[in-house]
Amino acid sequence: MPVSSSGHLVAGQALLGLEIPGVRFEVAVHLATLISVLVIYRVRLRNLLDGIIRRDGEIWRYLGLLLLATVPAGLLGVLFGNTVKSLFENPFVPATAFLVTGLILWSTRWIHREEVLKRPDVRGAILIGLAQAFAMVPGISRSGTTVAMALWLGVAPKEAAAFSFLMSIPTIGGAALLQLSDVSSGDLS
Repeated sequence: MPVSSSGHLVAGQALLGLEIPGVRFEVAVHLATLISVLVIYRVRLRNLLDGIIRRDGEIWRYLGLLLLATVPAGLLGVLFGNTVKSLFENPFVPATAFLVTGLILWSTRWIHREEVLKRPDVRGAILIGLAQAFAMVPGISRSGTTVAMALWLGVAPKEAAAFSFLMSIPTIGGAALLQLSDVSSGDLS
């Protein structure tokens, strides 16, 4: 079940009257998610690495699509990071975003395609990447939104999930590294 860890963190703090200082918990959540993805997709990752070594053109194209899909979230984080961070201060944001996530997930019930794609194309990778960027809003499920976008584009369900989680590796890893950089500023209380 796709959930938004950031949204639940904001909502939980507001509902329970707690404030979790620093970034320790957020880094732990990101690293746990990253480790889970690496474990679950270890065979696929090994095949991708083998394809890189063999200079398999299809593997390189797929990796290019994964990289392309990470660009929108990376740009949004770099260019508007402070604006995104401010969204975490208002519990109304995740409350509304939870409803939006529910509608996005619900909308996939009506997708019926005769033909399915084995993988996204360039346009699809960009659109899935934009969905991932949208999921920087607390309460929007990253996996739910990216899988839904891939399904809307006609990608086979199993591949939609794989693409979503594989593209999350640099995004989640990057987010964890950025949060760890707060260590130097002493914000890891």
